[in-house]
Amino acid sequence: MTKEEKKGKAQQVKGKIREEVGKLTDDKSEQIKGKAEQGIGKIHEAVGKVKKKLTEE
Repeated sequence: MTKEEKKGKAQQVKGKIREEVGKLTDDKSEQIKGKAEQGIGKIHEAVGKVKKKLTEE
């Protein structure tokens, strides 16, 4: 697992926590920010996978 993949996974977890806190506090803004953070994390993870694939070949 590359650093980029790890960063992406961590950001997804952070975003999920933020989303859940937003749900508990009924804060729509936090929920949206959490979902956005998860999306960015998925992008980082995908970039890491592509980098790993390119270096393997």
